[in-house]
Amino acid sequence: MPTYDYLCDACGHQFELFQSITAEPQRKCPDCGKLKLRRLFGTGAAVVFKGSGFYQTDYRSDSYKQGAAQAKKAKEGDKPAKKESKSPPSDKKTSE
Repeated sequence: MPTYDYLCDACGHQFELFQSITAEPQRKCPDCGKLKLRRLFGTGAAVVFKGSGFYQTDYRSDSYKQGAAQAKKAKEGDKPAKKESKSPPSDKKTSE
């Protein structure tokens, strides 16, 4: 659930409110009680990645990258070399 910023146009009270994305925006100011509250645009709904688990697959270690490069080279070495295509033999006989 994201945190939203609110501002009261009547008294100028500004605060953050932790609420569901599907919840209706608040209208009544908790400070002055007037219906002049509005939700501000901000970064409240941004995704924040914390912890070591998010980076396990996103940013591979140097040893993993080296192993992957070696495996790629080995795989490329196993492929048969391309043969050059020759033109089909001609069935025409030359007259002498």
